[in-house]
Amino acid sequence: MTITHPAHPSGKQARVLLTSVFGPYAQDDEFGSRSINPMELYHNQVTRAQGPYSLRIFHRSWGLMFIQSNIGNPSTLLDFPTRERFIEELKAHQYDVVGISSIIVNIGKAREMCRLVRQHSPKSTIVVGGHVAAIPGLQRMIDADFVVRGEGVGWMRRFLDQDPDAHIKHPPIASGFGHRVMGLKLPGDLGSTAATVIPSVGCPLGCNFCTTSAFFGGKGKFINFLETGREMYEVMEETESRTGMQSFFVMDENFLLHRPRAIELLDCMKQANKSWELYVFSSANAIRKYTMEELIELGVSWVWMGLESPKSGYDKLSGHDTLSLVQELRSNGIRVLGSSIVGMEHHTPESIGEEIDYACSHGTDFHQFMLYTPLPGTPLHARMETEGRLIPEAELADAHGQFKFNWKHPFISGDESKKFLDFAFVRDFELNGPSLYRICQTTLEGLKKYRLHPELRVRERFEREARALRTQYSALLWAMERHMRFSNDPVAAKIAELRHEIRSECGSLRSASFASIFGPVMLWLTRREERRLAKGVTYEPETFVERRNWTPG
Repeated sequence: MTITHPAHPSGKQARVLLTSVFGPYAQDDEFGSRSINPMELYHNQVTRAQGPYSLRIFHRSWGLMFIQSNIGNPSTLLDFPTRERFIEELKAHQYDVVGISSIIVNIGKAREMCRLVRQHSPKSTIVVGGHVAAIPGLQRMIDADFVVRGEGVGWMRRFLDQDPDAHIKHPPIASGFGHRVMGLKLPGDLGSTAATVIPSVGCPLGCNFCTTSAFFGGKGKFINFLETGREMYEVMEETESRTGMQSFFVMDENFLLHRPRAIELLDCMKQANKSWELYVFSSANAIRKYTMEELIELGVSWVWMGLESPKSGYDKLSGHDTLSLVQELRSNGIRVLGSSIVGMEHHTPESIGEEIDYACSHGTDFHQFMLYTPLPGTPLHARMETEGRLIPEAELADAHGQFKFNWKHPFISGDESKKFLDFAFVRDFELNGPSLYRICQTTLEGLKKYRLHPELRVRERFEREARALRTQYSALLWAMERHMRFSNDPVAAKIAELRHEIRSECGSLRSASFASIFGPVMLWLTRREERRLAKGVTYEPETFVERRNWTPG
């Protein structure tokens, strides 16, 4: 977005506070937080019906981390503060600029934070960005000086009298924190086994419901931070040297679509003998641009892929058999997170069950279900508004795709949409079992197929996964098998079968030892977690305070 106003008077010397919206998040409150919409991506949208097996992870505010790393100003990054901690920061230091990042559903919190800045730091310039900026007329709803839509690093550099086109510095980012598995909270950074790499923002495909695509300019528009495979390699190599991580979550809406960059990265990895793992987003049509051998050599071990609906008509699915594609990926050790939309316009109460069963039949390692939701700024929202189909009384705080429709569906009511969405999560868990079990299945398939791969760096990657199967996963599966006997015996039997196969393939002695020693502990923790969740226990992220170029004052 081009700035049409002067830079801040203090320029490079301006003291900057960058902050996410305040918590707590997993509760219903006056500012728009919702217990049904916690600050946990996987538990919220992917594994939330899996009880104690649900994957519990928090993710940092990566956009704020990028901005802080790419300005020379004295700055503070306040991530996941409480309201009280935010006020304390405003009182403790005089800030020239306060930048607030928010998503659409948290508009109430963004509004309150603007009010608090005016009250406690009246000389500060308030800048609001993030997906909340997509709301038409936002500046009439909140007391901010500037609303920034789109990529924020260049905007903030211009505003602070710095070169907007300077080289982008990629900060070292752990993909997640606060990991909890079957009631076991992993200490410190133990669960953060992957780093995040962000090559670009935006998406070339631009599905009509996609807020990310719309936010960065719409279909076909994207901004590359890392143009080449060599640039990606250099960021990943530096991250590995600083963190020791060999796994990378590639936060790019369709990484594999840009084949020249991916192949150049592969060439760099081969030359340096890097045994890395990549977790990527990709469409079906982009995956088919590669041979399976190329994907394996590139280190692709996890793919987030849109399945949407077989009758959705999206180009990225056109002509592709997603059932066979998922099966092929998993049989080669590549875990798949499938994403399906519930409540598209062609769905009826009679047909939607069949489509949910079709989605579940993919047998993906994880499955995200989201309601078809028109969000401000998207082409879908614009069309629904033109057609008069938006529900006027629907609150933005509830427009997150996990509650009920904010628009008038031709065949399904709002209350029905919630029931169908809940059914989709339960059905997937019922048929396919815990995602933790499924990823063990896929991991074992890859190990059997590639443990004797001619390239040493590929063998090393699969050997790392074999060690995990022999140790911690053996204990998890032991506990899982016994716990599920009372709720889903057919799945429990499959888990038992997988455990025995792992012992056969990965070494029976060590696998059996870990299962017998740590399995009972995990079973006890799982049962305790089940009781805690039944009582309504929720989890919140810790607060992060990070200062750069800082001098007290």
